[in-house]
Amino acid sequence: MNHKRPPLPAIIVVVLLVIVGAYFIATRAFGDGNGALTASGTIEATMVNVSPEMAGKVKEVLAEEGQAVKKGNPVLTLDESLLNAQRQVAQSSVDAAHSALLNAQNAAALAQAQYDAALTAARAQEGAGRLADWSKQKPNWFQQPNWYFSQPEQITAAQTGVGQAQQALTETQANLDQVIQDLNNSTFIAAENRLSEARANYVIAKSVHDHAQVTGGKVSPEDIDVKLPANFPFTYRAKIAIAHDLSGKSDILDVAQNDLDAATTELHDAEKAYSDLLGSQAAQRVLKARAELSVAQERYEVSLDTLTQLQVGEYSPQVKIASIGLAQAKTGLQQAQDAVNQAQANLALLDTQMSKLTIYAPMDGVILTRNVEPGEFVQPGAVSFAMADLNNITITVYVPEDRYGEISLGQQATVSVDSFPGETFTAEVIHISDQAEFTPRNVQTVEGRSSTVYAVKLKVTDTAGKLKIGMPADVVFK
Repeated sequence: MNHKRPPLPAIIVVVLLVIVGAYFIATRAFGDGNGALTASGTIEATMVNVSPEMAGKVKEVLAEEGQAVKKGNPVLTLDESLLNAQRQVAQSSVDAAHSALLNAQNAAALAQAQYDAALTAARAQEGAGRLADWSKQKPNWFQQPNWYFSQPEQITAAQTGVGQAQQALTETQANLDQVIQDLNNSTFIAAENRLSEARANYVIAKSVHDHAQVTGGKVSPEDIDVKLPANFPFTYRAKIAIAHDLSGKSDILDVAQNDLDAATTELHDAEKAYSDLLGSQAAQRVLKARAELSVAQERYEVSLDTLTQLQVGEYSPQVKIASIGLAQAKTGLQQAQDAVNQAQANLALLDTQMSKLTIYAPMDGVILTRNVEPGEFVQPGAVSFAMADLNNITITVYVPEDRYGEISLGQQATVSVDSFPGETFTAEVIHISDQAEFTPRNVQTVEGRSSTVYAVKLKVTDTAGKLKIGMPADVVFK
């Protein structure tokens, strides 16, 4: 006889049905002889893993397995010696920062006082000028009185004038340089250079001749002190006396006179050569350029003088310098305050870390497992204890879809366990799942829909603490 093998999809359906059937056997959701809905599950409780937030060596373990603890009870301590040392360093930094802050405060106070004193003195000097501007009639060359424009406006205008004068000075200097460059080989430029050198040589020769005249005759050092100017260098006086003693009066005077005569002659010749060329076209260009430069230089100097005269009172250089010093002192004060804040933050961080060296129970419960011993090194997040809240016992069961309508929130039920035969515990439905489980998506038949289940969670009352996590239990819904 030939036996045909079932097609592969049929085998898959059979396997699924076996799995679903085995699941219902495991959960034992059924009705009792009286029609009441029953189900099976295991006792559960809220479990928490207790872990340190800091790495360190275990100093002391304060809880044992099976021990009941209250929320906030210490269960583990870590060694604090390293953080204590770091805290001392941080405290020293705080103290040093406070000292620096005190110095910065004193410096700021001094700078403020200096600024106030400079401003007071400057305003006192400015007062007479303000009164004069009010009392005087308007100048003949202006249509407005002196007080018409404010001091900042006048300073701004003067600063603009200084800039324009400086630019004009630069341009006239460049023009003179260009003129001299264009006439570099001309006779007049050579005459100018000769005259400049002759004037310098004459001044030197005249000074040396005057020094030599001081040594006329055999004189003592005391006489030299009397005849020489008070500001005449002592070393030069000594050299004159030594030269006089070695070579005699006539040698010094004759040589100095000859040098002066030669310098005088050269100066006269250079001046004559220069004068003879003044009528040339090259001379006219140079003289005009030099005149323009001289006027531009004087205009620039007068512009600076005018600006200086206006910079009085709070706009005076002394007040400006004091203001800059005050600003720097305030910046230093703020930096010192920031340093104090930083040092205090570092100290607070260490205090926070030290507060976490003791680990506390996060809730009321019982220690289920203990994973640490004194002397061990633990890492942050490593589980040191596992604990559970046995005062809040729950059980989760699964109800078929065709019995789902018999369950409601707050519904009462009884729970029994094999460990206590004949004894029941009360329970209350606290959660009903909104989503079915273990249902194939393509099942559309009534029989197929009957394998759909929903999770139902109940809170169990156990005042005597008899129920333990993981106990199998049966539930009968009322």
